[in-house]
Amino acid sequence: MTESLNFSAIILAAGKGTRMKSDIPKVLHKVAGLEMIFHVINAAQSAGVSHTTIVTSPIQVDLRDNILAKASDYNLTMAVQEQQLGTGDAVKAALPLAGNPDKVLILFGDTPLMRPDMLQQMVRDSSDITLLGFMTDTPDGYGRIICEDGKPIAIIEHKDADEETRHIKLCNGGALAVNATLLPDLLNGLENNNAQSEYYLPDIVRLAHAQNISIGLVVCQQEDTLGVDTKTGLAKAEALMQNRLRQKHLDNGVSMTAPETVYFSYDTQIGPDSSIEPHCIFGVDVKIASEVTIKGFSHLEGVLAETGVQIGPYARLRQGTRLGAGAKIGNFVETKKAQIMEDAKVNHLSYIGDAYIGEGANIGAGTITCNYDGYDKHLTEIGAGAFIGSNSSLIAPVKIGDGAYIGSSSSISGEIEAESLALTRAPLKEIEGWSVKFRMKKTKTDEAKDK
Repeated sequence: MTESLNFSAIILAAGKGTRMKSDIPKVLHKVAGLEMIFHVINAAQSAGVSHTTIVTSPIQVDLRDNILAKASDYNLTMAVQEQQLGTGDAVKAALPLAGNPDKVLILFGDTPLMRPDMLQQMVRDSSDITLLGFMTDTPDGYGRIICEDGKPIAIIEHKDADEETRHIKLCNGGALAVNATLLPDLLNGLENNNAQSEYYLPDIVRLAHAQNISIGLVVCQQEDTLGVDTKTGLAKAEALMQNRLRQKHLDNGVSMTAPETVYFSYDTQIGPDSSIEPHCIFGVDVKIASEVTIKGFSHLEGVLAETGVQIGPYARLRQGTRLGAGAKIGNFVETKKAQIMEDAKVNHLSYIGDAYIGEGANIGAGTITCNYDGYDKHLTEIGAGAFIGSNSSLIAPVKIGDGAYIGSSSSISGEIEAESLALTRAPLKEIEGWSVKFRMKKTKTDEAKDK
């Protein structure tokens, strides 16, 4: 195949998904923070597919709307399979919307572990039909790939297989790449004389062999083809995906002392020589530069951290957090929509939300930005080199100038000029001998109760 050829994908997503026991459409369940069907779409696009058609059932209006609402970066169309008459019929419903490709890649929307490299190998194979298969010692439930002289000639579904066929260990991985010119006639030749009375897409392999159409095979790992039908299957897919992501980051130069305890999202980016301690969780949209240290039990989502940042332990960084080079976020700190500039420190026990903290500023323990008035969020601005004493409340909107000092336990609600000191503590009051009198009073009261 040459670089000039055009590839389309058809993704089958019309299944009811009843075994998921969920009101959420099956293919919209997430693995590593991304809906399963978008894992499949991304894999197809990375393999060179220029257009994707997704097949749904008539009642899946919410599914179609949800996919299209999140698909602005993709060239997608939606097809409807009016009756669930099998996978062959589903592909036939999509074919008029698939454009004019040279090859059509047919995938399932509940297979989030498909690898772009193997899909690319399929569409670029010189055969008119290319199957995806895997070897397994536990083939029960899978369709078997029948070979003759080392070449695939048919796929037999497990339910229709005889005892001899069921001993075959080469199984159907589900995906197919088909010459688009040949596909319509092959689909029209399908029959439904099988255990399910459905039009099986894999039967086109048998039809192709009968017509001397060339058939190829790409062999993958069994886990690559995992289809998710239950919450148990979803958990298995998550575990497999996490292992892939952990290995990717290790290969990219990230250090992890206990990688099996760290959870990534599909889009997590981390630079080399960064270090992640045990039990950290990365939500979506996290970008970490090089030489960043993330200590244990920290949770990050929507975070951008530049070189040399230190985070945690037990830190929660939420959407919109931006950390400049050398910034430090310590234990039990929560941030949201906070821009914390170079070398600034929020060392412990603080909430920083809707805030700008200037270069080199120091935020004392227990400081909080009071950003919400019950209706709206307001901005706190802290200048470069400012020092905020422990246990202070900054009532937004508020602005503290460069180099200003805020005394501990202050409640600040106005603008503080640069290089000035502000504090709102009540004066210290000491009453000599008070505790002796208090204890004597309490002792007499207790004695009276005992009588």
